[in-house]
Amino acid sequence: MTTRLAAFFAPVLALLLFGVAPVSAEVKPGDFITPENASKVQNLVSPGTYVLVQQGMTIKVIPTSKLDWPPPFRSATEKYSPQVQLGADGTLKNYVSGQPFPLLDPNDPQMATKVMWNFSYRPLYTDDIDMRFPEVASFDKTPKGDPLSYFTVGHFAFYNNIGRIEVPPVPTDPDAVRSGVRYRFGFYPFLEPSSLRGYGIVRLRHIDPKIEDNTWVFNPATRRLRRQSASALSDAIASLPGFSGGGGGGGQVSGAMGSSGGSAFANTLDPDSYFGFSAKVEDYTYKFLGEKEMLASVHAEHSPEVQCPTDGGKTICPENWELRHIYAIEADVKPGVDATIPKRVLYIDAEGWFITASDQYDRDGKLWKALTTFHTYRDRPVPDAKIAIYPYKRIFQLGLVDEDLQTGYSSVVYMPGATAPDRECWYIDMGTVDNAFFSPAALQASGH
Repeated sequence: MTTRLAAFFAPVLALLLFGVAPVSAEVKPGDFITPENASKVQNLVSPGTYVLVQQGMTIKVIPTSKLDWPPPFRSATEKYSPQVQLGADGTLKNYVSGQPFPLLDPNDPQMATKVMWNFSYRPLYTDDIDMRFPEVASFDKTPKGDPLSYFTVGHFAFYNNIGRIEVPPVPTDPDAVRSGVRYRFGFYPFLEPSSLRGYGIVRLRHIDPKIEDNTWVFNPATRRLRRQSASALSDAIASLPGFSGGGGGGGQVSGAMGSSGGSAFANTLDPDSYFGFSAKVEDYTYKFLGEKEMLASVHAEHSPEVQCPTDGGKTICPENWELRHIYAIEADVKPGVDATIPKRVLYIDAEGWFITASDQYDRDGKLWKALTTFHTYRDRPVPDAKIAIYPYKRIFQLGLVDEDLQTGYSSVVYMPGATAPDRECWYIDMGTVDNAFFSPAALQASGH
């Protein structure tokens, strides 16, 4: 099936996946999926992921293993979830910590929105996270292993003011009351290429759903710290004003277009798609499409992840995949919300509550982009870790693939990258970052 045909039939495939009785599994542990036998997984992956397999991304099928929540997260859920409510407008009320809605009913008219809040307060991290030295490689439609561009960043970090369970102050940082901020995110400083050294983003998510995210971008070429419109966060990062402007340049790539229409550094990934979906929950309406067993990469064996040799590097492979119980949620932008990607179908793991895949549609309803994530589950990010060792297993996201199926360009995020000077890189709920790290002043100082 060509990319164009895949784009046409994608909505139909989504209905077939979740609108009929579950399809018997056509794969078993030990199977190796290639383009030649890709039809075996057509009903077990998202339409977008299926295109990636047809293009050369291979899958190693392994037995399904259970994911357990970190004990502090489970305790917080038992303590606080009975008081959580969902408003008629989909806003979350009385949340303190843990998972908001551990008991779900598929017949509940608010099922889809509850699933999204469970994803938003997922057990992957609760207090803080400092993911060091992620790398982003971008490829054209006919790659031969060499990326068009390669970004290395110092930190991919969060600090949560509410929902904390391990690092004092718990369960709420007093800053939540002072600032009204739910969490802070930082993606800075860019280290490579040298022409981008010092770039970065800081993004604040507010507790009040009526307040849009506050975002700052620092461009060292102009030495300017500027506020960024929240609407631009669903556009590719290289197309953001302050990144592509001011002569920061890494060279423009012919045909590498930002979705806003201007030429940009080769990149397809937008900030609203970090971790599969990072946009405001309140900016979308949700439809529950159903639940079934689908393939996902949950016990990945490689860290750093490897460049796929059978599709020119456009994805991550070969890697372990297993059958998982998945919720499928359609997310549509609310009227009046300006977003480049108007519709997403999100595939969410029912145990780990992370997004395994996301198919993104354009304004004409055609499949536009395919996003696939790669996770692992263990008590340390790498077998030889000496610092990031936990008393229980937890979830680590090791990679993400974002391909524009209409142009053939793709971006691959390695978490961490192969050249990272730190072997461990994943520091979760260890107090390695605090609120001060996510200030515009800290972003600017780091960029000088």
